[in-house]
Amino acid sequence: MPDTARTDKWLWAVRFFKTRGLAAEMCAAGKVKRRGHALKASSALHPGDVLELPFPDGPGMRVVTVKGLIEQRVGAPEARACYEESTAAEVMAAREEWQQARKEGLRGRPTKKNRRLIERHRGFFE
Repeated sequence: MPDTARTDKWLWAVRFFKTRGLAAEMCAAGKVKRRGHALKASSALHPGDVLELPFPDGPGMRVVTVKGLIEQRVGAPEARACYEESTAAEVMAAREEWQQARKEGLRGRPTKKNRRLIERHRGFFE
């Protein structure tokens, strides 16, 4: 195992982002932080570093501690062994609610079918 790893490679290898390019974009946008400071894609990570990074597909910030360094993408069980999740329970609960609302299609403008169901529920057609 190496002593250091590039930030973008590590984020991709432990499966936080689907592509290394997406991990590099998040770093370039200043969304990946260590001790409150934005990291570049080429910044070196060390075991014990605490990172704040956004979820790639929704609201919220994830907090993880680097436990092991890898540079090649591996299976999910091996990847989970390289970090420790320390995200607050409130953030995870809010994210779960957001995902549930997204699945139900209640987010954003309702479809014609959803609008009719809402109006029926309110008693508009009765």
